[in-house]
Amino acid sequence: MLKPQLTQQSQYSTQTPFLQHFKPFIHGHGNGNASLPISRQSFSKKNKSVRVGFIPGNIKAVASSTEKGTSVKAIVTVKPTVGGFLSNLGITRGLDDIRDLLGQTLQLELVSTELDPRTGLEKETIKGYVHRTSDEKDEVKYESSFEVPADFGEVGAILVENEHHKEMFLKDIILNGFPNGPVHINCNSWVHSKHDDPQKRVFFANKSYLPSQTPSGLRRLREEELVILRGNGQGERKSFERVYDYDVYNDLGDPDSSADLKRPVLGGKDHPYPRRCRTGRPRTETDPLSEKRSSGTAYVPRDESFSEEKRLTFSAKTIYSVLHALVPSLQTAIFDSELGFPNFTAIDSLFNEGVNLPPIENQDKGFLSTLLPRLFKAIADSGEDVLRFETTDTMDRDKFFWFRDEEFARQTLAGVNPYSIQLVTEWPLKSKLDPRIYGPQESAISTEMIEREIKGLMTVEEAINQKKLFILDYHDLFLPYVSKVRQTKGTTLYGSRTLFFLTLDSTLRPLAIELTRPPMDGKPQWKQVFMPCWNATGVWLWRLAKAHVLAHDSGHHQLINHWLRTHAAVEPYVIATNRQLSVIHPIYRLLRPHFRYTMDINALARLILINGGGIIESSFSPGEYSMELSSVAYDQQWQFNLQALPADLINRGMAVEDPTAPHGLKLTIEDYPFANDGLVLWDTIKEWVSDYVNHYYPNPR
Repeated sequence: MLKPQLTQQSQYSTQTPFLQHFKPFIHGHGNGNASLPISRQSFSKKNKSVRVGFIPGNIKAVASSTEKGTSVKAIVTVKPTVGGFLSNLGITRGLDDIRDLLGQTLQLELVSTELDPRTGLEKETIKGYVHRTSDEKDEVKYESSFEVPADFGEVGAILVENEHHKEMFLKDIILNGFPNGPVHINCNSWVHSKHDDPQKRVFFANKSYLPSQTPSGLRRLREEELVILRGNGQGERKSFERVYDYDVYNDLGDPDSSADLKRPVLGGKDHPYPRRCRTGRPRTETDPLSEKRSSGTAYVPRDESFSEEKRLTFSAKTIYSVLHALVPSLQTAIFDSELGFPNFTAIDSLFNEGVNLPPIENQDKGFLSTLLPRLFKAIADSGEDVLRFETTDTMDRDKFFWFRDEEFARQTLAGVNPYSIQLVTEWPLKSKLDPRIYGPQESAISTEMIEREIKGLMTVEEAINQKKLFILDYHDLFLPYVSKVRQTKGTTLYGSRTLFFLTLDSTLRPLAIELTRPPMDGKPQWKQVFMPCWNATGVWLWRLAKAHVLAHDSGHHQLINHWLRTHAAVEPYVIATNRQLSVIHPIYRLLRPHFRYTMDINALARLILINGGGIIESSFSPGEYSMELSSVAYDQQWQFNLQALPADLINRGMAVEDPTAPHGLKLTIEDYPFANDGLVLWDTIKEWVSDYVNHYYPNPR
C-alpha cells in the first residue's frame, strides 16, 4: 500500500503543502485487458471533495456539474519523439515505463484565474497525475478524471511536471465539460524532465490578455515565466532550456584550429551588427574575444529548434558533410580551380552531363534533391548517382539569354535581387569615400557618354528630372575591400556603378558600367567605363563588365538583402519578443508564427555557411571579408523605419506617395514585378494586422 506523502509546495504556488493520497486501481473492459492505473488525489476543503487527473499533450476534459463542483475528464495528447521519451533505451527507459504503469508520467495542476476572496491570495491549485490510455503511431494519449469545486473559477493555466527522465513534446490540452465551454490549451512545446530542472512548465489557456487586463490569478505566473525566459546571463546554456539572451557574433572564427580562421567580432563600435542568441560557450584559447565553436548544433531556446522531422534532414552535421563532399566534385568539373571554367562548353557540361556524386554516408538516394531542391537534380543512371544543375525555362528557349542586355536589365526588377536598383537624383555621380585613401571621388561616367548612348532623346538633366536614370551602386560599399580581397589568390574585386535608362516602352536599357580599383601596390586609382559596343573587343569587354556586376549583385543579395535583412536583423526581435511579451500577450501570438525556426536557421548558418572557411566565404568574391562587409552595410544602410516595402520603395526613389494610386503609391517604373506583387501582399497583411491590433488596442493612446 502506498502511504500518504507530503507533496512539495508548487514553485508556482503561494499555498502551504498538503497531504496527497495515491490509490492506484485497474479498470476492467471485459476483453481480458486492463487499462493502466490512474492515481487519484483528494483533499477536504470546506466540506468539498476534489478529485484530480491530468493528461499530457492534448488534454480533453469531459465534465458534469454537481452541487459540490464539476466532474472533469481530461485527455492529453503527447507526440512521440525520436530523441525523447518512448524511444530511449536503458535503465531510465525502464524507470519511465514503471511510472507510466503507475500513472505518474505527468503531474498537472489546474490554476484559477481568480484570487481567493477571503485571503486575497491565489487559490490552491488542483493537482493530479494522468495515465496512458492509447499508443498510436502519431500520438500517445493520457487521461484523468477530477472534480473542480464550484467556486474555483475559470481555469486560466496548467502547470506541468514531467516525471520521465527525457523531455516530452506536448501537443495540446483541452478541458471539456465546463459550464462555459471547453478550455483549450495549445502547447506545441517541449517539457523538460524534472530530473534536469525541477521548475514546472506553465501553459496558459488560449485567451489573450494585455498586461493590464491579465486576471489576478495569473499575474504572478505571467511575470515569473518571463523571468525564466530572460535568464540571468550566466553560464553555458543547456539544450533543454528556453532562455533568450543577447550576444555578439563572436563565434564565426576558429582561431584555435588555425590563425587563418580568426575573424573579427561583429557587434559593437568597430563592427556594428544585430545581436544573436547567447550560448555561453567558453572562449577560445588563442583569442579571448572569440567563443569556441560547437562540434554539433549550437544552442537555441528549445522551442526555437527545428521539428524532429526537419532536424533529421537538415542537421548541421548532415548538411556540412554533404556540402563539403560535394564541393570537391564540382571543383573537379572545373578544370583549373584557380582559373575557373575555361569555356562555355565546360559550363554546359554541368547541365548536360552532370557531375558524379560523392558517396554520402547514411543517406539514401534522393537525399540531395530533398536538401537542395531548387538547385540540383539528382538522378540515377547506370547505378551511379549523377548531379545535374536544373535549367530554367528561359535557358531552354535561349541558352545565352543571360548574356543579353535586355535580360541583364530585367533582372534588376524581376530577378533574384530586385532590392538594390534606385533612382538617380544627383549628377554628376560622386563617391563619399575619403579621397586621400581611395582616390578621386568623381565618377568617370560623363554627361557626354550618357547623352551619346541615349542618342539625343534628352539631356542628362532632363532624364533625371523625368525619372529616367537608374543605378546599381556597389561602389562605396565594395571599394574599401578591393585591396584586401585581391590578396587572396585567384580572386579579384572592384567597386562598381551601373547606369540604366527607362525607355519609352517602360523597360530598362543598360547604358554604362564603371569599375574602380583604389590606389594599391604603389599604383594610383584605376577606373574605367564600359558601354555597349559592336566591335569584337568592345563586346567582350562589355560582357565581362556585366559579369563583374552580376557577381557584385549576387553577393550583395545573399550577404545583405538575404542574410542580413531577412535573418540576422530579425533575430534580436525574436529574442526581445520572448523576453518582453508573455505568451498570452496578443502581439506575441501575432508574431510567433512568423519567427518560427529563424533562430535555428541562423545558428545552423553560423556553423556551416557564414563561418570562417564556410560555404559563403568559399563562394562569394569578398571571401573571408564577406561577413565584415555585411557589417559595414548594416552600419551604413540598415534602418528599421525603411524595412517596410512602401518605405523601401520610396527611399530608393522607385515610388512616391499618391493617395489616388493603388496601394497609395505611384511606381516610378510601372512594370516592376517585385513591387507590383509585393504591394498586393503588403496591403493584405497590413489590413489583417491592423484589424487584429485595433481589436486589442481600440484607443491609439
